[in-house]
Amino acid sequence: MATPALDPSLSIMELLARHGPASMPEEVSLDDAMAYVRGLASSHYENFSVLSALAPADLRDDFAAVYAFCRWADDLGDETGSDDLARARSGQLLGWWRDELRSCFEGHAEHPVYVALGPTVRKHGLPIRPFEDLIDAFQQDQSVRTYRTWDELLGYCARSANPVGRLVLGLAGYGGGDADRLAMSDATCTALQLTNFWQDVRRDLLERDRVYLPSEETGIGAAELRVLSERADDPAARVKYIRALRPLVERTRDLFERGSALPRRLDGRIAPVVWLFGAGGRAVLDAVERSGCVTLWERPRLSYGRKAWLVARAWAMARLGMFGDAAPDGRGAS
Repeated sequence: MATPALDPSLSIMELLARHGPASMPEEVSLDDAMAYVRGLASSHYENFSVLSALAPADLRDDFAAVYAFCRWADDLGDETGSDDLARARSGQLLGWWRDELRSCFEGHAEHPVYVALGPTVRKHGLPIRPFEDLIDAFQQDQSVRTYRTWDELLGYCARSANPVGRLVLGLAGYGGGDADRLAMSDATCTALQLTNFWQDVRRDLLERDRVYLPSEETGIGAAELRVLSERADDPAARVKYIRALRPLVERTRDLFERGSALPRRLDGRIAPVVWLFGAGGRAVLDAVERSGCVTLWERPRLSYGRKAWLVARAWAMARLGMFGDAAPDGRGAS
């Protein structure tokens, strides 16, 4: 059981008092660190737990450790606030998180997440770059709050989302650099990230002062988006926003399609997990579309029943041998 200082129900901001840059390093056992990351991974994902029964039993601790790294990095970038002082603090915290990452790769981790992550890195030969790319993306969030073009947004996703897919492939033994497989993984991860953006337009705008809708594509800048957000009952405002978002939803669906063959390029141990996250993302995108693309005023989300149905379908497909049988190459993520 995790010690009180490593309670996964506490926010990461609360845990900084004991395990942050200003605290004295506390010795943490591997058992306590693993208990913490397992708890964090089991309780903090909105759509599907990364430790679902579909995940290979021998990889669940590795998934939990990678997830905990991502969760901490994300929250250090998002949860300090949205004013200039808060963004400066996030930048400092992310710099500290990068230093801790490098210490982990040098073999002397102190932070609980890195105590848990170290064995995963060594066992699977994971490189540091995907982790650094993720930190880079969260650092970018502190200085870049709007995007002009689709390509700029995809460039952000290449650091904020695609490394996660590559790490998953590395954990499963598919880190050898198969270009087609990596392209399908990147397309899926970018689509998942974009879907999250379209789902959370209002929250990003009002709580984080960020706009991921590319202004040159939509014709709507951040200032106008704020005005539209206050006009939920104005048909003209709704039509303008809907017409801006629909083409982005369609382009995101195309990305999901580009990555749809990925589970067939993996073995039956990991393919159901990869399929489930892709299918879950497509289901959220469907919900955005069914809502009428009015996410500036309403946030669509998957029901418990829909999530359960997707998990059951992934399980059934695995039992029926509907996924691929490509053997892992045994090398680390590229």
